[in-house]
Amino acid sequence: MDLPFTFDQLRAFILVLDTGSFSVAAQHLGVSQPAVSAQMRELERKTGVRLIERVGRSLAATAAGVTLGGHARSLLEAGTRAAEAVSQHTKGLHGTVRLGTGATACLHLLPPLLQRIGQAYPALHVVVSTGNTDDIVRRVELNALDLALVTLPVTSRALAVTKALRDAFVVVCAADAKPMPQTVRPNDLLELPLVQFEPGTNTRQLVDSWLLTNGLRIRPTMELGSIEAIKEMVAAGLGCSILPSMALREADRQRLQIRPLKPLLSRELGIVVRQDKPLTRGMQVLINAILASSAQPLKQASA
Repeated sequence: MDLPFTFDQLRAFILVLDTGSFSVAAQHLGVSQPAVSAQMRELERKTGVRLIERVGRSLAATAAGVTLGGHARSLLEAGTRAAEAVSQHTKGLHGTVRLGTGATACLHLLPPLLQRIGQAYPALHVVVSTGNTDDIVRRVELNALDLALVTLPVTSRALAVTKALRDAFVVVCAADAKPMPQTVRPNDLLELPLVQFEPGTNTRQLVDSWLLTNGLRIRPTMELGSIEAIKEMVAAGLGCSILPSMALREADRQRLQIRPLKPLLSRELGIVVRQDKPLTRGMQVLINAILASSAQPLKQASA
């Protein structure tokens, strides 16, 4: 019996249902919007029923579409498990793992970790995407990413969350600026120009919350989207900043004063995966590598 659909059509169909949009589904698939529309027309032609209808400004499944959607998810999961089972018979570990994370972890945590994975498993390809936490989490929910390393908390019931590591925040200012106290308290920041992350990021929210909890409302002199840009501004003597320890390289420690905060401020990073997603061997290798990195002690802030 010839099936009236392909796995590619089912994958596109599920993305259309989850996003409510042909164009957004196309972005996740890396194809054009007309290509996704054509796949859906062909799927409806082959099945002989209408599967998708427009509800307001978004798309939704018809009764037949709901039925197919449930089976489609099971088939795609079974296909993933079958591919993984077959890969067990190869000598090495093959495949692709799609990882999402923030820019800081991408720049400062992942490079040595991915280098070790590449040396141990040359045929395993880890494709990394960056973005803010909300965007990355949404892409994991849509199965456009296999897993993500993001700042917690994440509240989605569709995702399994594993705590991975804790990253303490520190205060930084230029090495040739007025010496900071060995431990910086909130009041020590009152008269200092503050270079902050742009609003809307989890890191900015954590810092703002810490300041407010300690009775401070400071207007930043700069709000930047890049942690590297923030470090350059601080090193040039244009202000101080509150940054995750993870973002500081050894070279930064030569040109910046770095001090711990009191009360302590830290963020927790976790690995998120869809609850219903089978873990491939490649995903497990990557997860284990991230968790192993958390066993390494955090570098202490120093002058």
